[in-house]
Amino acid sequence: MKDSVKRAFPALFVFLWSTGFIVAKYIHPYSPPFAFLAIRYVLACAFLVGFAIFTKTSLRMTRNQVLYSVAVGALLHVTYIGGVFYGVSLGVSAGISATIVSLQPVLVSIIAVPMLGERLRAVQIIGLLMGVAGVALLLLPNVFKGDTSALFEVRGIAACVIALVGTTGGYLVQKRSGNIPFVPGTAIQFGFSALAFTVLSVSTERPVVIDWSYQFFMALAWIVFALSLGSIFILYYLLRHGSAGSVSSLYYLVPPSSALMGYFLFGEHIGATGLIGMALAACGVALVMRQASN
Repeated sequence: MKDSVKRAFPALFVFLWSTGFIVAKYIHPYSPPFAFLAIRYVLACAFLVGFAIFTKTSLRMTRNQVLYSVAVGALLHVTYIGGVFYGVSLGVSAGISATIVSLQPVLVSIIAVPMLGERLRAVQIIGLLMGVAGVALLLLPNVFKGDTSALFEVRGIAACVIALVGTTGGYLVQKRSGNIPFVPGTAIQFGFSALAFTVLSVSTERPVVIDWSYQFFMALAWIVFALSLGSIFILYYLLRHGSAGSVSSLYYLVPPSSALMGYFLFGEHIGATGLIGMALAACGVALVMRQASN
């Protein structure tokens, strides 16, 4: 692989990961979120299994590896991705949903106190307060002006908070799962997610109406190949050839990148107070991450 391509991987990862929040917004007129995600994970799982058969990659795993893969699928894909897509479908902007879930390192630090016996340091507490204050500024600028008419749908914000809990739990489970083979482990995650989203769609989105337009298929192709496969491959490559801290720092760029895309593609507008909140949240996460890596 050429060095120029390798050097472009961090920027490419930020771009691809940011488009996940954009696809959640883009697909809304053409499909309910859970139905779209069910189709996404069926195709992604089928592709990985086909790839394993074609390359003669073993799909064997131990019972514990299977259970860990199912748990990661439930948390990282069903809860996290499902929460983001559902929240965006209810009106939460791409930039705001990305900012909420970007607080994952802060939440991990808090959970590590009772679970791992760690102590929150002063810098981490400051980072936590900055992150919470930043999200508050991002969500509530109109309330400060006495205008609650444009306040986001409470269910949408709750879905994004649940997504934050999901990505945090997924991170912690992955950390404890050890070395799970990439292809079979990811295939199980995708297969479980496909089943879960099918159940969610059938039980909550009746009747399931999908506009089988070229826009739908474009979004589906992008999210399967660029996100489910491309961004995950790049993430694993970066983790293998760099430090976890340096890779995690890329997530700081996702909220502003998503907000910028949302502005140009959908006319989503975040005022000056909201932009300050986004920056404050990013600084808070950076403080927590930097202290955790020391």
